[in-house]
Amino acid sequence: MAETVSLPLPFTTGAGPATVDVTYERLGSGEPLVLLHGIGHHLQVWDPVIGILAAERDVIALDLPGFGASSALPAGYPHELRSVTAVLRAFFDALGLGVPHVAGNSLGGLLALQLGHEKLVRSVTALSPGGFWTDAERLYAFAVLTALRQGALRLPEALVERLARTTAGRAAMVGSIYARPGRRSPDALLAETRAMRAATGFEPTLAAGRHLRFVHDVPGMPVTVAWGTRDRVLVRRQGVRAKQTIPGARLVRLPGCGHVPMNDDPALVARVILDTSV
Repeated sequence: MAETVSLPLPFTTGAGPATVDVTYERLGSGEPLVLLHGIGHHLQVWDPVIGILAAERDVIALDLPGFGASSALPAGYPHELRSVTAVLRAFFDALGLGVPHVAGNSLGGLLALQLGHEKLVRSVTALSPGGFWTDAERLYAFAVLTALRQGALRLPEALVERLARTTAGRAAMVGSIYARPGRRSPDALLAETRAMRAATGFEPTLAAGRHLRFVHDVPGMPVTVAWGTRDRVLVRRQGVRAKQTIPGARLVRLPGCGHVPMNDDPALVARVILDTSV
């Protein structure tokens, strides 16, 4: 069952002090493991793997600020890496997680690596993380993501429901992010489309990423960077750049997986995360 925690923002701008409401789900027992989704998604994108992970970890999946059921950052608080990682640090403190393990996909993978760089987590699993692109690759990825956002905003709800009920319709809607879109349930796809439509943090986050590259090492902890062989958003050669930037990282290939691999091969993705979060 989802819960919400109200966090005082741990930084100030000209807008003054403010709070942000973060929604999360918690399941299982063991060492804490925080799951971070990508841009436009919500915590339910982790549903295919959360049960597997919860058998061995205290799993906390959350909606990032401006996505899912979490509130957006207030006006004057930019949706940039520094701001969101500060919110996540406050979230860890509020839930008494100490220094948890973290796994993230796409935007969530980039945030996970930043948390590792700042020594706020014990291990990092980054699934197709952003920030290792060339200018051309970033422009292409942002165009794909913007098309998904525009589709969610413009398609009538009745048409979305009809498309979601067929394998071909699901492929047309989300074939760019899932290698096996037919495996995503119609209800899950409907919920994702609504989350993308309501994502007030989408444009500010995309704007903040226009000049962003991850250039830091993440020493002193286990780091795994995993890339789907059928990623159509962030092409897998970016994984080689990630390995060059973070020499101590383990680079893992996810055969047959797309940009959001949790749905394509839940068992493999869960095993990669559990092997890293030891």
